Amino acid sequence: MKRTLPLAMLLALGLMATAHAATEADYKAAYTAAEAASKQAAGLRNQWTVTVSALAAAKKAADGGDFDRAIAAAKEAEALAKASIFQATSEKEAWKAMEIR
Repeated sequence: MKRTLPLAMLLALGLMATAHAATEADYKAAYTAAEAASKQAAGLRNQWTVTVSALAAAKKAADGGDFDRAIAAAKEAEALAKASIFQATSEKEAWKAMEIR
Protein backbone atom coordinates (compact mmCIF):
# COMPACT_ATOMS: atom_id res chain seq x y z
CA MET A 1 0.00 0.00 0.00
CA LYS A 2 2.81 2.39 0.82
CA ARG A 3 4.27 1.98 -2.68
CA THR A 4 0.93 2.33 -4.43
CA LEU A 5 0.29 5.93 -3.38
CA PRO A 6 3.52 7.40 -4.84
CA LEU A 7 2.98 5.46 -8.05
CA ALA A 8 -0.60 6.70 -8.34
CA MET A 9 0.49 10.29 -7.69
CA LEU A 10 3.23 10.00 -10.29
CA LEU A 11 0.79 8.68 -12.88
CA ALA A 12 -1.77 11.38 -12.08
CA LEU A 13 0.80 14.13 -12.54
CA GLY A 14 1.91 12.65 -15.82
CA LEU A 15 -1.63 12.54 -17.18
CA MET A 16 -2.54 16.17 -16.47
CA ALA A 17 -3.72 17.96 -19.59
CA THR A 18 -1.73 20.81 -21.05
CA ALA A 19 -3.29 24.29 -20.91
CA HIS A 20 -2.36 25.37 -24.45
CA ALA A 21 -2.45 23.92 -27.92
CA ALA A 22 0.40 21.48 -28.29
CA THR A 23 3.06 21.93 -30.93
CA GLU A 24 5.48 19.52 -32.51
CA ALA A 25 8.27 21.02 -30.38
CA ASP A 26 6.26 20.32 -27.22
CA TYR A 27 5.77 16.74 -28.36
CA LYS A 28 9.46 16.26 -29.15
CA ALA A 29 10.44 17.51 -25.69
CA ALA A 30 7.91 15.24 -23.97
CA TYR A 31 8.90 12.25 -26.11
CA THR A 32 12.61 12.80 -25.48
CA ALA A 33 12.04 12.89 -21.71
CA ALA A 34 9.90 9.75 -21.86
CA GLU A 35 12.40 7.93 -24.03
CA ALA A 36 15.26 8.82 -21.68
CA ALA A 37 13.34 7.53 -18.65
CA SER A 38 12.41 4.38 -20.57
CA LYS A 39 16.06 3.75 -21.44
CA GLN A 40 17.02 4.23 -17.80
CA ALA A 41 14.38 1.67 -16.77
CA ALA A 42 15.67 -0.72 -19.43
CA GLY A 43 19.18 -0.26 -18.05
CA LEU A 44 17.87 -1.39 -14.66
CA ARG A 45 16.30 -4.39 -16.42
CA ASN A 46 12.84 -3.29 -15.29
CA GLN A 47 11.24 -1.76 -18.37
CA TRP A 48 7.47 -2.26 -18.34
CA THR A 49 5.76 -3.31 -21.56
CA VAL A 50 3.06 -0.68 -21.08
CA THR A 51 5.75 1.98 -21.26
CA VAL A 52 6.81 0.75 -24.68
CA SER A 53 3.16 0.71 -25.77
CA ALA A 54 2.63 4.28 -24.57
CA LEU A 55 5.73 5.45 -26.45
CA ALA A 56 4.43 3.77 -29.61
CA ALA A 57 1.04 5.43 -29.13
CA ALA A 58 2.73 8.81 -28.74
CA LYS A 59 4.69 8.34 -31.94
CA LYS A 60 1.60 7.19 -33.83
CA ALA A 61 -0.43 10.19 -32.65
CA ALA A 62 2.37 12.58 -33.58
CA ASP A 63 2.69 11.00 -37.01
CA GLY A 64 -1.02 11.70 -37.44
CA GLY A 65 -0.57 15.32 -36.37
CA ASP A 66 -2.46 14.98 -33.07
CA PHE A 67 0.16 16.55 -30.81
CA ASP A 68 -2.20 16.90 -27.82
CA ARG A 69 -2.74 13.13 -27.76
CA ALA A 70 0.93 12.51 -28.53
CA ILE A 71 2.06 14.61 -25.59
CA ALA A 72 -0.43 12.92 -23.27
CA ALA A 73 0.85 9.49 -24.32
CA ALA A 74 4.48 10.60 -23.98
CA LYS A 75 3.84 11.94 -20.47
CA GLU A 76 2.07 8.72 -19.57
CA ALA A 77 5.06 6.76 -20.87
CA GLU A 78 7.43 8.92 -18.83
CA ALA A 79 5.35 8.43 -15.67
CA LEU A 80 5.27 4.68 -16.24
CA ALA A 81 9.02 4.58 -16.83
CA LYS A 82 9.68 6.58 -13.67
CA ALA A 83 7.38 4.26 -11.72
CA SER A 84 9.31 1.25 -13.00
CA ILE A 85 12.57 2.93 -12.02
CA PHE A 86 11.13 3.56 -8.55
CA GLN A 87 10.07 -0.07 -8.34
CA ALA A 88 13.50 -1.33 -9.40
CA THR A 89 15.38 0.84 -6.92
CA SER A 90 13.03 0.20 -3.99
CA GLU A 91 12.98 -3.55 -4.58
CA LYS A 92 16.75 -3.71 -4.92
CA GLU A 93 17.13 -4.13 -1.17
CA ALA A 94 13.55 -4.83 -0.07
CA TRP A 95 13.66 -8.43 -1.21
CA LYS A 96 16.05 -9.22 1.64
CA ALA A 97 13.31 -8.58 4.18
CA MET A 98 11.18 -11.25 2.52
CA GLU A 99 13.91 -13.88 2.34
CA ILE A 100 13.22 -17.03 4.30
CA ARG A 101 15.93 -17.61 6.88
